[in-house]
Amino acid sequence: MLTALIGWAVSAELPAADWPQWRGPDFNGSSPETGLPAVWSKTEGLAWSVPMPGPGAATPIVWGDHVLVSSTDLASQGILAMCLDRRTGQVRWQQRIAEGIRRDNRSTFASSSPVTDGQRAFFFSSTGDLAAFDMEGRKLWGRNIQADYGPFAFLWTFSSTPALFDGRLYVQVCQRDVPVSGRGRTDGPNESYLMALDPGTGKTLWRQIRPSDAVAESREAFTTPIPSVHGGAPEILVAGGDCLTGHDPATGQERWRWGTWNPSRISHWRLVPSPVAGAGLVLACAPKGSPVYAIKAGGRGRLDDAAVAWKSDQQRAVSSDVPTPLFYQGDFFVLSDVRKALSRIDPATGRVKWSIETPGRAKYEASPTGADRRIFLMSFDGTVVVVDADRGAVLHVIPMGDPGDDMIRSTISVARGQLFIRTNQRLFCVGKSPLPGP
Repeated sequence: MLTALIGWAVSAELPAADWPQWRGPDFNGSSPETGLPAVWSKTEGLAWSVPMPGPGAATPIVWGDHVLVSSTDLASQGILAMCLDRRTGQVRWQQRIAEGIRRDNRSTFASSSPVTDGQRAFFFSSTGDLAAFDMEGRKLWGRNIQADYGPFAFLWTFSSTPALFDGRLYVQVCQRDVPVSGRGRTDGPNESYLMALDPGTGKTLWRQIRPSDAVAESREAFTTPIPSVHGGAPEILVAGGDCLTGHDPATGQERWRWGTWNPSRISHWRLVPSPVAGAGLVLACAPKGSPVYAIKAGGRGRLDDAAVAWKSDQQRAVSSDVPTPLFYQGDFFVLSDVRKALSRIDPATGRVKWSIETPGRAKYEASPTGADRRIFLMSFDGTVVVVDADRGAVLHVIPMGDPGDDMIRSTISVARGQLFIRTNQRLFCVGKSPLPGP
């Protein structure tokens, strides 16, 4: 029986950690959690499993006994902000934040993940609707970014997850400079920008215009602003428009810029993977199977190629067109959706420590998660793969999807001894049921 194989030990040495943002507590895809479940299935080893009102690529966010997730609502054709009880899976509250669910067959308007500081929960939709709620579901404020700064100029459906850092909420829009397919401003410039908002009121603190030399679709980025601290200096990292930039969190001023992975200015190189920082480097993934670049952190001004510590060897399957890399146990882990491989990389040299082929025929676009000396992946059809981080060995392959599932992109989150897995149709909490609250 499967239940006889499941290990439920939870470490007593480390405190339980939350997963407050898309890439976890350290913005790099990792968690300090140990003692996580070893083996489970769709019916065994679960604290609970609940149906979702529609598909969505948003990652479940966990704070204490609150599980936050964005979802489409197929019945009412809208986008929902949802909060579930971590102990039971019951819906604590849900609020409608946007109208419509999609405009193309590749994604929905529920692709951006929520973010929380434990007092407020922030939800962003591809429609431009941004809303804040307290943890009991009372709406604190709402605004629409498109209404404020013009319609988004993207060929496909725009998505970017906000980042909460040092008392500010950051949102980025890296878009075309001219309208495309009837989308974008016609009454003024289509500007790319990084902006900071007051989390308490939703008011704009600053909006930094981010210029680009990219052409057409290569100006489009579906990346997330990533906070990073190097040498005691915090900054916000932005990848898109054929370049990587670092910004002052207090003002938005651009401190440095490196580019480009696209010297010939190919026009269709939209960017999806967000940057990830670790070991004094910032990793940027060029699209369409091109190399990964490691840029030395702490630069100033316009950087030349002397700032490139190394770039990956394309023949070793180290690239990523969609998944954002993971930094865990002092190394980078790059999941290649186009080359069907997961690789562990030495930051100092760019050397591949191990590389394995991802199991099955389905594509992997969900970003990898690292915890408990394991790497957790999920494919388009909802197959979860557990990899030993040290040896690069596949430990378990667990089907979690339903018949017909496709294009599942939600990242697996880790919090308080449990795994949270969001497929097109269900949200699973893997692990022991928490003790009842007071």
